[in-house]
Amino acid sequence: MVSREQAIWDLLETIPDPEVPVLSVVDLGVVRRVSVEASPTDEAVTIHITPTYSGCPALDMIAMGIRIALLEAGYKQINIVQQLSPAWTTDWMSKTGKQKLKDYGIAPPLSNQIVDELFGEEQKIQCPQCNSINTELVSQFGSTSCKALYRCLDCKEPFDYFKCHR
Repeated sequence: MVSREQAIWDLLETIPDPEVPVLSVVDLGVVRRVSVEASPTDEAVTIHITPTYSGCPALDMIAMGIRIALLEAGYKQINIVQQLSPAWTTDWMSKTGKQKLKDYGIAPPLSNQIVDELFGEEQKIQCPQCNSINTELVSQFGSTSCKALYRCLDCKEPFDYFKCHR
């Protein structure tokens, strides 16, 4: 039998990120904690979410998507808490989410970016279309502020890179 918390986690897996709809809010790693407290008349659900960066415009849409999904599932007492500390990191993204990004045509974040930046080494971002690392940065900002725009010098295709955040 599935626990109430696990049932809610499963439900959250169906809620897409508003900016990258191929990812669920769980894949993205913004859902930090789920708790269910039973009362004599109902169950109160509390969901803790962390923005990908302060001022993230998608966080309100994520919270609304969570609230709607829980209401549709029959939950009435819903508390959504914005948890700002610790700050979100791309390390919280699921492996499945990173693969979904690549399949969607967005290069997933690298996990060792901070070390390379300290030593001044340029990042080799793999093209999600042809897997070449013969790529170049076109702009630090892509379709959203959490992505950079790259171009593959082999297949000539432009692509977004989901920037590493720590």
